[in-house]
Amino acid sequence: MSDDDFLYDALQIDALITQLADDNHRWAEHLAAQVRSCLDELKHGSLAHWLAQLENAPKIKNIELAMGEQAIALRTTDALSEKDSAQLQTILQNLKPWRKGPYHLFGIDIDSEWRSDLKWDRLQAHLNLKHKTVLDVGCANGYFGWRMLAAGAKSVVGIDPGLLFIVQFLLIKHYAQQSAQAFQHTVLPFRLEDLPKELNYFDTVFSMGVLYHRRSVFDHLFELKQCLKPGGELVLETLVIPEQYGQVLVPKDRYARMRNVWFIPSSKILCDWLARAGFVDIQVIDESPTLLSEQRKTDWIDSESLDNCLDENDSSLTVEGYPAPRRATILASKP
Repeated sequence: MSDDDFLYDALQIDALITQLADDNHRWAEHLAAQVRSCLDELKHGSLAHWLAQLENAPKIKNIELAMGEQAIALRTTDALSEKDSAQLQTILQNLKPWRKGPYHLFGIDIDSEWRSDLKWDRLQAHLNLKHKTVLDVGCANGYFGWRMLAAGAKSVVGIDPGLLFIVQFLLIKHYAQQSAQAFQHTVLPFRLEDLPKELNYFDTVFSMGVLYHRRSVFDHLFELKQCLKPGGELVLETLVIPEQYGQVLVPKDRYARMRNVWFIPSSKILCDWLARAGFVDIQVIDESPTLLSEQRKTDWIDSESLDNCLDENDSSLTVEGYPAPRRATILASKP
């Protein structure tokens, strides 16, 4: 079996196709072919190594899935042998870096680079996901999708072209699927632009930590809008600058050592962009600096993190002299 075939089978998209068909949505007819096409385009030299980790995952029975805690937790009522625990620890380390989390897997704590639970804590009081179909754009390993299901979402579709993140998600889902709710969470190897035009399917769309990586802000906003049903809600979280720095920052080269940061607006300008893209009921629900307690280097990544990207003499600035990372979360609706 080829790597693409292995991934296609592991993604278990049949449940999503069935849901789409039940909703009489045209995407059901094309989704399988689209997944095959995207897998054919995505290549990575380490894919075979990552997939081998899935194949070597120890067999564990009687698993309980807990999605409403700070760490997405998988527990077993059986005693896990030292051999299986050590094997799982090695597999998880072989799938580094773990950017989003935390996870607690059978006694092993994955202390991810991002304390994603802190972002969720700022969000959840403002959300109503009960019985909603949800799209999570740039979902990475699917952490937020599990939290969305715990908040009552009917189903969650995450999209991310990062094959490592998809393999991380598949490992979690491999064990979580002993819970029926696991089949309500799907991750697809898509970029936002790979989704059908005028999809008009999701009740809620999340775009968190994506906008500033896009060369065309308005293309991204229009693509997000096309995914929503009329009356659907966008949850947009992105980097912003304080008002005193102007309206929009366009880094000359890098921002916080990242080369792929194109635009950082003020919250006010971001709201104006959303209005120009045709969104209504626009409201900023949070604006907060990114703290070193939320994004930091841990044993589960092998690279620099936020601390390495700030001026060593003034943590309010990046190493390039720009204002340090600050993020706003905005809710907006499609008319």
